Amino acid sequence: MTKKLLAGIGLAASAALLLSACSGTGQEPESTSDSVDLTYAVITHSGPGDAFWDRVKSGAEKAGADYGADITYNADPDPAKQSQLIDNAVAQSVDGIVVSMANPDGLKSSIEKAVAAGIPVVTINSGIERSAEFGALTHIGQSETVAGEAVGDRLTEEGLSNVLCVIQEAGNVGLEERCSAAAGAFGGTMENLQVDGTNDAEVKATIKSKLQADPSIDGVLTLGGQYAIDAVGAVSESGSDATVATFDLSEDVVKDVEEGSILFAVDQQPYVQGFLGVTALYLDSINGNQIGGGQPVYSGPAFVTKENAAEVAEFAAKGTR
Repeated sequence: MTKKLLAGIGLAASAALLLSACSGTGQEPESTSDSVDLTYAVITHSGPGDAFWDRVKSGAEKAGADYGADITYNADPDPAKQSQLIDNAVAQSVDGIVVSMANPDGLKSSIEKAVAAGIPVVTINSGIERSAEFGALTHIGQSETVAGEAVGDRLTEEGLSNVLCVIQEAGNVGLEERCSAAAGAFGGTMENLQVDGTNDAEVKATIKSKLQADPSIDGVLTLGGQYAIDAVGAVSESGSDATVATFDLSEDVVKDVEEGSILFAVDQQPYVQGFLGVTALYLDSINGNQIGGGQPVYSGPAFVTKENAAEVAEFAAKGTR
């Protein structure tokens, strides 16, 4: 998939968002950020210490501040506990719920109960294929299939032939879809490597061990920014010449892309997911708008490479990219 096509996807998503936000009654909403009394719950599958989800939280809280709405943020990687968080939000009669669905089946009952109780739900990040089925207003995120295929094509163009795809969360369907789509578009061999994403030292050790055991591995694809840093360390310590590429960003990732230690990063813009997730609920609350026209609103993917990393670095330093 070409850069031009990816850019087109982003522009189309932006256009859809703008058109949807402008539609409605044709009158100005009666409520303003000075008069609303709204509380939105943001409930994700984040584990502790994950910089990606810090950006989602920051985006959601910025939207809440802009609109004068209260934002509560809770997270748990265990789908049963995440379901309990959703149930708690319903019991508290919040005005809307933003939720990520790494394990859609595990959250189905709780999300459907929220919708049945008249609480609007917006899904973000994971669960794009099941969002409408569960009754959500829309989904904010990237298509893991589109993103994965774009990465597979890019790795092929770079001449790689034997790549590890590192999965940091067991049972996360979105991560599995990324690897599957990348493998399907890749011209060489791609093998999944499961690691414990809650322990960076173990992630690096696992990748290092695999590289030492198989010198033919010439690429490592990670699915989160912090794990790309682990992979760079593993490559260095193992003496491997493998190339590292990654999904998602951090300030360190952008720096390594600039310096050439990481080939590229695929940005799905987590700050946008948090901000637009709350925005979708807010527009529904004050004006009955439903953005997306029944379709997902794409927040990515976009490639960050050595050529454009300096432009992204400014925002990464602020913790918003």
